Amino acid sequence: MKVTITETVKYIGVDDTTLDLFESQYVIPEGVSYNSYVIIDEKIAVMDTVDKRGAKEWEENLLKALDGRKPDYLVLHHLEPDHAGSIARFVELFPEATLVGNAKTFQMLPQFFDFDLAEKTLVVKEGDELSLGQHTLSFIMAPMVHWPEVMVSYDSKDKILFSADGFGKFGALELTAEDDWACEARRYYFNIVGKYGGPVQTLLKKASGLDIQYICPLHGPVLSENLDYYLGLYDTWSSYKPESEGVLIAYASIHGNTAAVAEKLGEMLREKGVAKVVVSDLAREDMAEVIEDAFRYDRMILAAASYDSGVFPCMQDFLHHLQSKAYQKRKVGIVENGSWAPSAGRVMRGILDTMKELEIVEPMVTIRSTMKDSDLEKLNELAEIMK
Repeated sequence: MKVTITETVKYIGVDDTTLDLFESQYVIPEGVSYNSYVIIDEKIAVMDTVDKRGAKEWEENLLKALDGRKPDYLVLHHLEPDHAGSIARFVELFPEATLVGNAKTFQMLPQFFDFDLAEKTLVVKEGDELSLGQHTLSFIMAPMVHWPEVMVSYDSKDKILFSADGFGKFGALELTAEDDWACEARRYYFNIVGKYGGPVQTLLKKASGLDIQYICPLHGPVLSENLDYYLGLYDTWSSYKPESEGVLIAYASIHGNTAAVAEKLGEMLREKGVAKVVVSDLAREDMAEVIEDAFRYDRMILAAASYDSGVFPCMQDFLHHLQSKAYQKRKVGIVENGSWAPSAGRVMRGILDTMKELEIVEPMVTIRSTMKDSDLEKLNELAEIMK
């Protein structure tokens, strides 16, 4: 897909529409893009490579953009294989080019490749600059956004922030050009970068002093309009503040009885005027989508069946995902179901207690096997508190 940035900054990335799972865990029905860029100046800089799955097409794009010239630099913002997968081919094509990265970059690089770097490296640190002629790149370290070697760079001529995985999203460019950015960017952020809100906040503070006209991420579209919107969402997401008012009801049901309770709670909340209520079946729906909604909304109700003196496994998996992504600053209600010795509530509460700044609603609601008329009052009380 042709992507226009500026006359001298060219997009040379590729779409991958055949990969089923990003990082072998996130479904991507509309694929993903691996973005790479080249700056044409007195000296030429290539900004990252692509996954080996797209290496052949990327090489063709690169050679076309170079139009017979040879690059002087390859800037390595991030070494994850979906961006570093074609470094060896680049070195083979252009053995005289210099690889640009930080100290951590070159500490980690031999873990992926065994070629001799010798005199072919330029180690940069915070605030260092690299002149290409009219374009000057300044380097900003961004460790743990979301790997320790990550850095971003800023082109002062065209006012471009090359943002590594920051501001990325799922979706091949050719398939998602007209799609809403936030939906898949949100799912991407919370499931991949979500744990590292503190480092993202640090990077946003550094970037706040720059005049940014373009954001060029390593996945997803180049952003060039209404940048305050994207920066604002990243500030909200990385500070763990809810983005929207609403209630997520996430349930784990074995035979459908807990599902009926969850649906009834959703109905009660809507009747009480809650505009946005999302009811999600953890056993069947995309876990990454439910994680996205947990972070998007300010309230959540967990409803789960007891299982093997614990909690039904998909609920435990969901809570461990939230725990690993630093879920916090939300109001949470709990509903457990059990036929003889309810245990789900205790297990859910124990995991929630490891998370920061959660308001856990009391009392917990206990259902015995099936929802009865006598349970409705307790459910209504929970809905009243959560509305």
